[in-house]
Amino acid sequence: MLDNFVNQFWPNTIDGLSLGAIYALVALGYTMVYGVLRLINFAHAEIFMVGTFASVFTIQALGVSEVGGLGLIGVVVLLALVSGLVSGGSAVLLEATAYRPLRKRGASRLAALISAIGASIFIQQLFATIGVPLLFDTSKEAGKLPVNSHFVERSNVIDLGPIQVSNDKLIIFLGAILMMIALDQFVNRTKLGRGIRSTAQDPETAVLMGVNIDRVVTATFLVGGIMAGVAAALYIVRFEQAWYFTGFLLGIKAFTAAVLGGIGNIRGALVGGFALGLFEAYGASIFGSGWKDVVAFSVLILVLMFRPTGILGESLQQARA
Repeated sequence: MLDNFVNQFWPNTIDGLSLGAIYALVALGYTMVYGVLRLINFAHAEIFMVGTFASVFTIQALGVSEVGGLGLIGVVVLLALVSGLVSGGSAVLLEATAYRPLRKRGASRLAALISAIGASIFIQQLFATIGVPLLFDTSKEAGKLPVNSHFVERSNVIDLGPIQVSNDKLIIFLGAILMMIALDQFVNRTKLGRGIRSTAQDPETAVLMGVNIDRVVTATFLVGGIMAGVAAALYIVRFEQAWYFTGFLLGIKAFTAAVLGGIGNIRGALVGGFALGLFEAYGASIFGSGWKDVVAFSVLILVLMFRPTGILGESLQQARA
């Protein structure tokens, strides 16, 4: 087992970082909503799933096949724009229909949590029974929807002996980093970002200071949805398939990444996502690929037991002005 870990260390590290980048982007949606509303938005996983379908539909509509180099970068940017808009819009619609009515009535957090679970199941089954056959002319039982056969022309752009990085994984990593930097700057330097942080810290005082809570909450869901949409586009670049059940397991892992980094902490989502991706990759090389999910959720249990605040532990409401 250890020999396999040593021999595959660099390939597993690269795989773990590229997968962790996707986890981190999805985790941002969980951590922002929790920071503002103290709500675990379990339907966020389905917002990611909607984005994967948007990317697949775009690829099929364009008839993209075997693209590499600068062309691949252009396709990824297009997929990120389409999926980001679709997922962002879906997240705003979700907030307006599933959460805002409860918030206006002063419902308990438990009611909001149950609404989140119900919305998640509804969106998932909607795509399973209606969305899949309507958009892609295939049955529910067909499950996975392959993109036009391997639309990514993969090639190594970094080749340093044992360290070999393919173009798709490099794009995933750099794309996620750029999105995280943009989000961090948005939250810390813009007027709306200050409104998000002030609402997270003290919503009553924020209202007295003129902050529009509904606008802040909508913006939070929109930004989180856009991040999930970009993550969906990067997921399609790597795995080239969508499935109505895609968001379930990946969503739980993204939530694990948020908890690992410190839920409510934007930079913690980055750290937690990359850490979880590495734990998964290393665990699969040591124990076998069948154990990678066990390793991921064991990390969640250990974090909750010994450091429930996560690695960084600083919430959104405590972020610097």
